[in-house]
Amino acid sequence: MTTQQDKAAAFEALHRGPCFIMPNPWDAGSARLLAGLGFPALASSGAGFAFRHGRPDRSLEFTTMMSELRSLVDAIDLPVSADLENGFGDTPDAVAEAIRAAVACGVVGGSIEDATGRHDSPLYPVAEAAERIRAAAEAARDLPFKFVLTARAETYMHGRHDLAETIVRLQAYQEAGADVLFAPGLMRVEDIATLVREVDRPVNVIMGFQGVQLDLQSLAALGVRRISVGGSLARAAYGALLRAGWELRDAGTFGYAAEAISGRDMNALMAPRT
Repeated sequence: MTTQQDKAAAFEALHRGPCFIMPNPWDAGSARLLAGLGFPALASSGAGFAFRHGRPDRSLEFTTMMSELRSLVDAIDLPVSADLENGFGDTPDAVAEAIRAAVACGVVGGSIEDATGRHDSPLYPVAEAAERIRAAAEAARDLPFKFVLTARAETYMHGRHDLAETIVRLQAYQEAGADVLFAPGLMRVEDIATLVREVDRPVNVIMGFQGVQLDLQSLAALGVRRISVGGSLARAAYGALLRAGWELRDAGTFGYAAEAISGRDMNALMAPRT
C-alpha cells in the first residue's frame, strides 16, 4: 500500500505538471470506480456526501463529514483532497482543527472556502477570510509531508459576479499560504484567463455546471492546472436513478436496465485489488 507521505508527494507533483482532471466521488463505491479508470487523484464532494445521506449540500456535521472522508480514503490507493467547506467554524482555530482532522482521515490536500453559511452575510470579509487560510496553512506546515491547501473564493456562488473582488480575495489567500486557488462559478473564458494571469499559484476550475462547455485542452491552454467536477457526478448518477424511477412509475417498463452496468462487471470493479 502507498503511504500517506507517498500520496502527498505524488499529489504535490501533479500541480507542477500539465493540467489534470480530479473527479469528485461521493462514497467508497464511486471512488473505487473512478480510481479504476486511472485518474491520478480524487477529491471528495461535500455535496455528494450530503446527497448520500438524503440531505442538502452543506448540511453535514463535522463528525459525519470526517467519517465519510475516512471511508472514501480507505477504499482506494490514490491521493485524496477533501472538500472541507468553510472549515466547520468561523474561527481560525476551527479551520486549523478541520485540517488536522482531515489529515487523520488520510487525505493529503483540502479546500477551505470563504462562505459563512449565513444568508445575511454570506462571505467573510477578506481580512478575516485570509486569517482563516493562514491558520490552515500553519496547521499544514506542522505535518510531516506537504499538504496541498486550496483556498476558495465563493463570490460567484453567491451572486457577486465581480471578477476584481474575486481576484483580490484569491491574492490575499495566496499571501496567506494557499497552494492552489479556486473560484467556483467562473464561466467565461476571458475571466478564467484573467484570473490565471493575476495570481501566482495553480488555479483549479470546476466543470460540470450546466452551460459551461470547456474541455481539458481548452482549460489547459488558458493556464489552468487542475479541474474538478464538484457534485456533478453524484447529480448525474442520481439523475439516472430518477429517470429510471419515472420510467417505472409512469410507463411500467424497464428500459433503463439497458444502460446499467452488469452485475458481473460491477462485482469485478469492486473486487479487492491485490
